[in-house]
Amino acid sequence: MQFTPFLLVSLFAVLPYAAGHGYLKSVAIDGKTYQGNVPNNPTGDSPIRLINDIDPVKGASNPNLSCGQNAQNAALVVPANPGSTVTFAWASGNGGNWPHDTGPMLTYMASCGITTCDKFDASGAQWFKVDQAGKKSDGSTWVQKDIMMGGTYSMTLPDNIAPGDYLIRHEIIALQLAVSEGGAEFYPSCTQVRIGGDGNGAPNATVSFPGAYSDSDPGIFDPNVYNPGSSYTFPGPAIAAFVAAGSNNAATNSSASPSAPASVSATPSAPASTAVGASSTSAAPSTSASTGSCSGMDSSSAYRPRRFSRVMRRLSQD
Repeated sequence: MQFTPFLLVSLFAVLPYAAGHGYLKSVAIDGKTYQGNVPNNPTGDSPIRLINDIDPVKGASNPNLSCGQNAQNAALVVPANPGSTVTFAWASGNGGNWPHDTGPMLTYMASCGITTCDKFDASGAQWFKVDQAGKKSDGSTWVQKDIMMGGTYSMTLPDNIAPGDYLIRHEIIALQLAVSEGGAEFYPSCTQVRIGGDGNGAPNATVSFPGAYSDSDPGIFDPNVYNPGSSYTFPGPAIAAFVAAGSNNAATNSSASPSAPASVSATPSAPASTAVGASSTSAAPSTSASTGSCSGMDSSSAYRPRRFSRVMRRLSQD
């Protein structure tokens, strides 16, 4: 096969573009791995909602901020439990390592209510934050750099969360252009899970996407992002506290306020998280370390969801 000069120039122009963006490649729950699909190229059922573009979501008011670029409901809802370890593996658009090393990683969850998550419209989801990772203890290196070096990121689900269907929204915010307002790049992803167990915890507050962030928020617009040792303020709400379902303190909707930023230190109920490199583990400074592992995909434990969740229907009526 012969290439014309024009085709060669076009090819080399596309390669850096594809390598410069990315997507969530797979999710492992308690060591069992579920593969995602390459954006806009589905090849099999997955619990990860399919996006149609490797480009980042731009702008805090973008409706794609919920689950990613034109995300489609996934076919599977896969099992998890309170305290399960969830491990996220990211890839660049050409299948290589994640291309960025600057910015936080944040994880939210939302109940799918009385329906199952494969039918749930995420535009109306009420999200609560369960994990966040920013800079390491040296004050300059981001945990995200471990992902760029080929590692994965693990966190644990709340240990008293009520059973039912949930979306897990794991997000990378790339800040390499955040010295200008509107420059932040959002890479949200949504994974559909069914949580078992007998927990009775509900989040004390929830937010919406879009709505939880503003382009001018500290941590999204960050003129000092490249200053060594500069402090960082996580965007969005604080990590949720969990209270007994039906309590007057459960699940009130709130808007994240720039004047009341999320603390770098996790609350006592915050789950543990860690970034795992190819040969070593490096824990985010805001949480205690835990380990997760990825294994080969085993679809035997993934199942297509029941029509309704009895427990979540009861919670939604409280």
